[in-house]
Amino acid sequence: MELRIGKHTISNIQPMYVIAEIGVNHNGSLELAKKMVASARDCGADAVKFQMFRSEELVSDQAALVEYQKASTTDSTQLEMLRRLELDESAFLELKSFCDTLGVTFLATPFDIKSAYTLNRMGIEAFKIGSGDITNLQLLAAVGSFHKPVVLSTGMTTLGEIEIALAVLKQAPKVALLHCTSAYPAPYGSINLRVIETLKPAFGGIIGYSDHSVGMEVPIAAAALGYKILEKHFTLDHTMSGPDHQASMEPEPFRRMIEAIRHVELALGITQKRVTEVEEQTRELVRRGVYAGKDLPAGHVIQESDLQLLRPLGEIDAAQYKQLLGKKTTHSFKKGEPLSWQGLA
Repeated sequence: MELRIGKHTISNIQPMYVIAEIGVNHNGSLELAKKMVASARDCGADAVKFQMFRSEELVSDQAALVEYQKASTTDSTQLEMLRRLELDESAFLELKSFCDTLGVTFLATPFDIKSAYTLNRMGIEAFKIGSGDITNLQLLAAVGSFHKPVVLSTGMTTLGEIEIALAVLKQAPKVALLHCTSAYPAPYGSINLRVIETLKPAFGGIIGYSDHSVGMEVPIAAAALGYKILEKHFTLDHTMSGPDHQASMEPEPFRRMIEAIRHVELALGITQKRVTEVEEQTRELVRRGVYAGKDLPAGHVIQESDLQLLRPLGEIDAAQYKQLLGKKTTHSFKKGEPLSWQGLA
């Protein structure tokens, strides 16, 4: 299966597609959002992702902050916090235009049906659905009706819930699943990257990973295990005020993470066991060849005690030394001289 988002083709033979999840880390500022887009692009991200929502249609005025949010905001309720972080449609239009100019793909998660329709009118390339809305079947049906690719996070879900969500999204041409552990930050022992061995045979297609862990180790491991999309929270400064900054990665480690992922992808290589081009010279230097262990006159019958196995390889490989036993020298060899087939009969 191939999934195309903008200029990128995502498949099991392509490099990992990296999404910098800006989310609400712009703190409601369009200018900060633009700075983050430019920085993420410079780090090597293939796409940047935002969250489009209407606060009153997302949470009730009674919704309390969750624990990780309490530590990073002075707001008293989720509604109060979200109102401060909300961007309007004109801001999103400007952000998409800015992304197009920089050559980085603009993505967004709609948290309500109106936002989904707005993003579709804007010409968004693909939709991202967060884990919290995998059972919001009305939203899924609306997104599927646009006939665009969907990236679906699967945190907090059962296989049965994923199956139902995919059935509702049946009008979407392609759906990629993101494995996710919905905790901020996610403890290493809760991440279970090996679940790809369940998701891939169960649902096929593209499997990616939405990361909420601290550091870069888990995303790098995900690349090695065959996950083909990575979504990672991105910030310019994780000490900034806001609900997600502390669980987000700053530009320099984000750049190094992508660099490490690309190195891992190169290192995975091919399944065929063969001598690589870069090994050829090394093989000549470190493999042992057959040498005269003493002065050998012409006409001498070779015995095992006459031979030494030394570096570099020379003409006759050490593995062939038994083939020399009983042969006669056709000319003399000095001690330490490599033997040659031409000098033996």
